[in-house]
Amino acid sequence: MAMATSVLSVRLDGELLERLRQHAAKRGMSVQDYVVRTLIRDDFDEQFKTAVEETERFYGVT
Repeated sequence: MAMATSVLSVRLDGELLERLRQHAAKRGMSVQDYVVRTLIRDDFDEQFKTAVEETERFYGVT
């Protein structure tokens, strides 16, 4: 069975990209591999939900 693939393009500022490069380098990974590995972690969904909720509270979105 073949898996369908998609492309995700993300625009990052220089500071964030450099932080990602540093985190990836510590693990001997490319930035792309590091981001994908982070996204497939079991706890990513919960962490993402929490971050969205905190951002909404910060900006007063309900």
